[in-house]
Amino acid sequence: MITLILPKLIRGVMTLLIAVTLVFLFIRLAGDPALVLAPPDAPPEVVEQVRQRLGLDQPLPVQYFNYLVGLVHGNFGYSVHTGRPAQDLFFERLPYTAVLGLVALGIAALCGIALGTIAALNHNSPLDRGLMAFSVFAFAMPNFFFGLVLILIGALVFGNFFGGTGGAANFGQVFAPAATLGLASMGTFARFTRSSLLETLNKPFMRAIEARGVPYSRQLLCHAAPNAAIPIITILGLSLGGMVAGAVVTEQVFSWPGIGQLLIRSVQTRDIAVVQFIVIAVAFTMTACNIAVDFLHAFIDPRIRTARNG
Repeated sequence: MITLILPKLIRGVMTLLIAVTLVFLFIRLAGDPALVLAPPDAPPEVVEQVRQRLGLDQPLPVQYFNYLVGLVHGNFGYSVHTGRPAQDLFFERLPYTAVLGLVALGIAALCGIALGTIAALNHNSPLDRGLMAFSVFAFAMPNFFFGLVLILIGALVFGNFFGGTGGAANFGQVFAPAATLGLASMGTFARFTRSSLLETLNKPFMRAIEARGVPYSRQLLCHAAPNAAIPIITILGLSLGGMVAGAVVTEQVFSWPGIGQLLIRSVQTRDIAVVQFIVIAVAFTMTACNIAVDFLHAFIDPRIRTARNG
């Protein structure tokens, strides 16, 4: 078990370190943050004071080392606009993004897997072609355009704004942005489910099971579904990790008070500490989801455990 866990943890730590390094370099090499944070007509002395207060007057390697030391001690920096810790601003918005992402993932997974299964069981039929055409449309549709269409429908048909209000949200205010966010993932789930299930159904062991007289429903549920689930679980893990990062545009369109909106505002105002913490959190989520997916693969398919132990 140690040989299975340790390499993945090392790769995860290296991935996070690379993400931290890249965002640190990009923010500072894109321009002098002190010029943005200082007042527009500030004299050079004030700009230099801002630079010293943020530690931007030190050499870049020293800034990087100090930042890594701060991360190890749980010091992720403070927002230059509110003076609050960056992690507090993040966790304040996290419940909104979590609700939006989980509902979107539920819509995408349930609808996508159902459509892909129906298409696979009706292979080469008009229904199959129609469902696959819809999945390609869903994957290709820009989420900002689909979101604007839903907002117009809500305003003109239902007389309601399908977006965030900062307070208690009704069903439409959650479902509309969640459907927008999950639309592309739904198309991905449908296409992967169809291809994986078709590949499994055409394998020799499935024909052998059919020759033994196993009922068709049991063939699908007990034999085809578990073997076809591995690529679907991979997409599920990647989609779960990408919901935080993928919600940026959707939250802007629907004025949803989540992490994506916080990231946009922090980038616009060059709030360095907040941007860095959000990127670290997204990278950690993606890495953790990938590691969890690998463990699920080993749990579902004994051949993976056998190959790794060997």
